[in-house]
Amino acid sequence: MSDETTRVWLVERTFVRDELGLVSLVYATPDGERYYRRQISASGHTGAGADVTREVATADLQPVDDEETVERYAGEVDRMRDQHDPDETV
Repeated sequence: MSDETTRVWLVERTFVRDELGLVSLVYATPDGERYYRRQISASGHTGAGADVTREVATADLQPVDDEETVERYAGEVDRMRDQHDPDETV
């Protein structure tokens, strides 16, 4: 088992409309080719924001299946890098 980690950037935040009240956060690598999805409870997190970046286990990253999404994620990482410091929340 490897302890290798990768820095990923927030590229998508979706409010899941179900009885669980979850927020889905998607973080991607700068090239947009791999992503990490995390779900958190929307209750109690209002106003707390989401981390702009995270260090995640490289083994937990999933491949992005289509080129359009790869390009969108890479563009969103560039936008986040231009507008936010890595240790900020949004």
